[in-house]
Amino acid sequence: MIMNMADMILDKIDEKKNATVMGLDPRFESIPRFITEPIKKQHTGLRAVACSYLEFNKRIIDLASGIIGIVKPQSAFYEQAGIEGIKALIETINYAKSKGMIVIVDGKRNDIGTTAQAYSGGYLAENSISGISERAFNADLLTVTPYLGSDGIKPFIEDCKKSNKGIFVLVKTSNRSSGELQDLMAGGKKVYEIVAENVAELGKGLEGERGYSPVGAVVGATYPKEAEVLRRIMPKNIFLVPGFGAQGGTAKDILPCFNKDGYGAIINSSRGLIFPYKDDSVSESEFEKAIIGAATKMKNEITAALKEKGICPW
Repeated sequence: MIMNMADMILDKIDEKKNATVMGLDPRFESIPRFITEPIKKQHTGLRAVACSYLEFNKRIIDLASGIIGIVKPQSAFYEQAGIEGIKALIETINYAKSKGMIVIVDGKRNDIGTTAQAYSGGYLAENSISGISERAFNADLLTVTPYLGSDGIKPFIEDCKKSNKGIFVLVKTSNRSSGELQDLMAGGKKVYEIVAENVAELGKGLEGERGYSPVGAVVGATYPKEAEVLRRIMPKNIFLVPGFGAQGGTAKDILPCFNKDGYGAIINSSRGLIFPYKDDSVSESEFEKAIIGAATKMKNEITAALKEKGICPW
């Protein structure tokens, strides 16, 4: 029997005793020179950039996969390197999965009708184009924007059902200006509350054995009061929580995103986990120590906060 994606996320959390997500958002200028310099001797231009991204990601995955079970590459960082960057993204996804990690692609895709089906087919489902059946990106989950309405989300949900995948719908994002639209009042409710109600409804009937839906929500760590409201609206939806660390979110801030069972949220950090060293002149041994140290520190901070609240499940 194929497991529900929500169950797989919770099982991975239990396996690592860790609700951390590591964001793979490479920046060429921040990658250590001991990685980039040999590559620049073999390749130039965007090819050198993409190869550096891939090598950097592989090293980080190797170092952190014993501590963290979920990664989230942000597609924009790869797309800016063109076709070579897209290849690096695909190879990063495949490499992370070969190490037993769950992969969320942060692509914030959305459209309606056949276009939404095409996005979902590329990232989540098994494509069938002109009789050719294979997976393109083969992500486990994908971030999706909700502002075209439910017909822009339903094609992704259909592929979640058919291919045992998942999505995270943007509800209350971590950026400072999110309130310009998401906090507007409509019919006596804030827009993000209405979106949350729709997410809860769209995820109904898809819950796994552990009670959670593979239709999740993006809820920023920088808005703990709003997260408390959203947790009540979406009790069966897993929250993907960005904004921890570099954006200002703390272990205390993320607590409202969890249910009383200690599950229901996975906490993302990108810069704090992949660039914890001083600069690109870092040595290989310093790099390894910094990556492992940052991953361990975040795990311990989240665990301590859950224990203090009395909801740590491990």
